[in-house]
Amino acid sequence: MTILVTGGAGYIGSHVVKQLLDNNEEVLVLDNLETGHKEAVLGGKLLIGDLRDNEFMINVFRKNEIEGIIHFAANSLVGESMKNPYKYYENNVYGTLCLLKQMVEHNIDKIVFSSTAATYGNPEEIPIKEDNPTNPTNVYGETKLTMERMFKWFNRIHGIDYISLRYFNAAGADKSGMIGERHDPETHLIPNILMAAIKNESIKMFGDDYPTRDGTCIRDYIHVTDLSDAHLLSFDYLRQGKGSNIFNIGSQQGYTVKEVIEAAKVVLDKNIRIDVVSKRAGDPAILIASSEKIKKELEWKPRYSDMRTIISTAWNFMKNHHHRYNNER
Repeated sequence: MTILVTGGAGYIGSHVVKQLLDNNEEVLVLDNLETGHKEAVLGGKLLIGDLRDNEFMINVFRKNEIEGIIHFAANSLVGESMKNPYKYYENNVYGTLCLLKQMVEHNIDKIVFSSTAATYGNPEEIPIKEDNPTNPTNVYGETKLTMERMFKWFNRIHGIDYISLRYFNAAGADKSGMIGERHDPETHLIPNILMAAIKNESIKMFGDDYPTRDGTCIRDYIHVTDLSDAHLLSFDYLRQGKGSNIFNIGSQQGYTVKEVIEAAKVVLDKNIRIDVVSKRAGDPAILIASSEKIKKELEWKPRYSDMRTIISTAWNFMKNHHHRYNNER
């Protein structure tokens, strides 16, 4: 039996594919390569196509013996989602609906879903727990919450069990250095710090007067390998017939923007200049996860999520691959 990984040529998806292969799982990757990269898929079978292409999807499910799905395929840029909501509803929500249609028609009853902390919006308490209110402040978070609600109803009506994993800040790269983070445009702090170091440019810091210990935003960073572990444990949870659930994934540690930059200076042994600019609208001062639920129910434990390890692995990938960032996919 095969595990279908949608969006498996992307950043997190490719790491999950690698770990599935390392665990001797049969893997089928489906990606339209809008943001993914062929070379990031280190094994298994890659099918290039789109969830919204009905004929293509029928052939995928007819020709492959699929046990279950790990679903990453989605657009994920907050800023873009606020400029082009149609794209996000059409790709994220409708694309997932097309996937669920095939699952129902082919009697597939297991899916692990890549969700986000953006479903919470501005949190009422820290650390954030799974039963905290969900009130997204952007279209991206709203589409992910809509997808979660779709899974809930398909579970009740069609018996599809799901695990929704609400990530905080995924970061780092596989220790092999073969795969890592490559986005265009890049919006995440750590790769932007490293690219600034490579180009000998300054890094933009959006505000330095937040009500935090050094005036900069605090975020919860989770190593992509620890994140991948959670997906494999979640799929096994479904295999064991334990039913549907929602889990946060974070390190439960908060690092300020300044602390991340200082850690990068140490790892790279290089000065990194900072350019303080205006705050971004809607940026919460502090976002930290409570991951107690997933630790208890799945016995998941982050192993690589201290900041210097995150930056070291990201740097190991980027220093050898940055020249390919602007190449065609």
